[in-house]
Amino acid sequence: MPRIPLPATREDLADDAQRAVWDSVVAGPRGRVIGPLRAAIHAPDLARAWSALGESLRFGTSLGKRLSELAIIVTGRRWSAQVEWFVHAQAAADAGLEPEVIAAIRDGAPPDFTHPDDALIYDYARLLLRDGTVPAALHAQVTERFGVPGVVELTALIGYYSMVAMTLNAHDVPLPDGATPPLTAPPEGLFAQPPPD
Repeated sequence: MPRIPLPATREDLADDAQRAVWDSVVAGPRGRVIGPLRAAIHAPDLARAWSALGESLRFGTSLGKRLSELAIIVTGRRWSAQVEWFVHAQAAADAGLEPEVIAAIRDGAPPDFTHPDDALIYDYARLLLRDGTVPAALHAQVTERFGVPGVVELTALIGYYSMVAMTLNAHDVPLPDGATPPLTAPPEGLFAQPPPD
């Protein structure tokens, strides 16, 4: 049960500012208001900025869909964010990430990557989420491979989806009707992620 009201339709909104944000989101690449935006819309200025940042990071980075979705599911798993995982594990599969890799990340097993870029993104995301920083050598590797814009976008993507996960978890945003929670959360703290094989 959500902890705050989560509007499901435009008619559920309280005022014109909320309706303007709703209309903008529906007209954009998302096409609908789902997940954390249903919570953020209670603060329309926040929701407007949130939506713009999210569209840029999800649909407009130089990393491409496969690598972006990989970073997102590593983030969602770290926070055990059910809705984030539910949406983005499917998006990662649609973008070509192997089912075995997705399952390993979900289960906390060391992923066996066949693409070196995948291993690089995974390690960067897991260490940033674990330690709040990354080793200088790894940062240099990611920068060399993806350029300064790429490492900046990757870092922002992980931070943004951490905010998404916190919002989903704190307000207990539910999964779609009938969906079974895909993740098992630890009793306390964050989910541990091992280095890749």
